[in-house]
Amino acid sequence: MAENSVTAHRKVDVPQEAAGQRLDQFLASALGNEGVSRSRVQLLLDQGDVLVNGKHEKASYRLRGGENVEITGEPRPEPLKATPENIPLDIVFEDADLAVINKPAGMMVHAGAGQNARAQSEGTLVNALLYRFKALSSTGGELRPGIVHRLDKDTSGLIIVAKNDRAHAALGAMFSGRKINKTYIALVQGSVAKDRGTITAGVSRDPLRRTRMTAKPNENARSAVSHYEVVRRLETRFGKFTLVQVRIETGRTHQIRVHMASIGHPVVGDTLYGGAGQLTDQLAAQGVKSRAARKRAEPEVLRLGRNFLHAAKLEFDHPLTRKELQLEAPLPPELVGFLGRLESGSEVASKLK
Repeated sequence: MAENSVTAHRKVDVPQEAAGQRLDQFLASALGNEGVSRSRVQLLLDQGDVLVNGKHEKASYRLRGGENVEITGEPRPEPLKATPENIPLDIVFEDADLAVINKPAGMMVHAGAGQNARAQSEGTLVNALLYRFKALSSTGGELRPGIVHRLDKDTSGLIIVAKNDRAHAALGAMFSGRKINKTYIALVQGSVAKDRGTITAGVSRDPLRRTRMTAKPNENARSAVSHYEVVRRLETRFGKFTLVQVRIETGRTHQIRVHMASIGHPVVGDTLYGGAGQLTDQLAAQGVKSRAARKRAEPEVLRLGRNFLHAAKLEFDHPLTRKELQLEAPLPPELVGFLGRLESGSEVASKLK
């Protein structure tokens, strides 16, 4: 059975041991071994394509055991769309051929697959671009007009957009020829041993977890090159961290996140690759004498809610005018504030030594 597919008009008998389970949970378990995702099960239920003893039941229906569950159709996700939306854009550069946008974290570049296609199609950079510029290059197709390269949803910073097909083709050739310099700022966990270095591990899709990429040797790996340089080292009450500047020669999916994790220093906030979702004060109870007082001590917790990764600089010659462009985007306020709280933690840590 293909991934996330369901054979129409199939029947599933509910065993007695399933009594008390919710209908949606039972189907997700019963069909999960056949490659059917939970989101597709929910879609079938929402569509009314699931019958229990011949009756439509809600996802929360509690099974009694012995029922006959019948699936009467295939999941039919809403089509993804790119629709103009009046969303503010931070435009760093613009002319007749291209624009460079400072994308905020939390914004998808274009519509992505998911259970709720409508939600996955809303609030994207593409939608904002269509409203602001009206016409964009068509090379990327209807869902990705103007998009020459991408940034992850939780990565902020500079992204180039092509307004016409001629500019898109020229920019594509420049990316392929490594003629566009891209520099990122990242805060990684731990103290990076060397002040500077180059990571050349190839990047490929993780065969076990398809949402991840991996730097482990693989015949499908694509070459990837990342040069890093330490900007600042932080030894804080929340642990040790290193602020690094990373210049990438290639643009593989999750490249910096995978490469930094591969040398034991995942990006802060990047839980997909081993980064901590929150940081806890490791020195909260130090210096407190009584056991009762230590028990009452509530350690401070820092939560970022995104990856500490920012596309800070782009350097390239304009693909048509040949004008040299050097564009920068400062760290967004949430990263500046997070870094400030960590650095105040550095002062506390030094006083406690």
